[in-house]
Amino acid sequence: MVAPPDNDVIWARSLHHAHRGSPALAGVSLGVREGEILAVCGPRGSGKTTLLQCLSGQLVPQQGEVWFNSSPVHSLPPLQRERLRHERFGWIDPVPALVPELTAWENAALPLLLRGVSRRTAKAGALEWMERLDIGDAARKRPHALVRSEQQRVAVARALVGEPAVLFADEPTAALHSADAAHVLRTVTAAARSHRMTMVLATHDPETAAVADRVLTILDGRRTGSTATPAAEGRAACSLSV
Repeated sequence: MVAPPDNDVIWARSLHHAHRGSPALAGVSLGVREGEILAVCGPRGSGKTTLLQCLSGQLVPQQGEVWFNSSPVHSLPPLQRERLRHERFGWIDPVPALVPELTAWENAALPLLLRGVSRRTAKAGALEWMERLDIGDAARKRPHALVRSEQQRVAVARALVGEPAVLFADEPTAALHSADAAHVLRTVTAAARSHRMTMVLATHDPETAAVADRVLTILDGRRTGSTATPAAEGRAACSLSV
């Protein structure tokens, strides 16, 4: 077992995983630096979701290693992996999966409430993110009273409220209309950059991938390339000119 480079927050080597005998990952390796936004781009069924699930500890790869801040995620006991996900990682699904009995703000505040944060503090944090996502007016509504785009923005607020070290976003705007999708994507990426969150974004959309610093392409469970985006090159040029 080889320890990852010091500047990689997430590092994976030779990941293999199959679902019911069908290969989903076939030897994928990658590293993600602190504060970097990495887009994992590929068509549906290419292995993007399985990769993010392995990196975040939701799945244990059948072969290979996953490290977070020099700790081996792949060999942690289940309870420790679950604690890691709750305390250090955020996750956005394409489907909101809100708790129907809770109000919108309670859903958004859930990560803080589960950590034992006071209800007042958790509510304040949830409302702050809901306001940023233009959904503050829906704070007291339950999920059934929200349209799909509102439900998704509550799920995004839930992922951001704990200011995770790593934010995993699996097709986070796939179910949204273009205007809503653009706003949510801007908010998520701005939050990641302002709070120095590392972000791994899975998408099949090249325009969505363009917000990242780097794009890793995947096809049939295999890594096929990695390139810096024009946005990243522009940021590098600006930093050099200061």
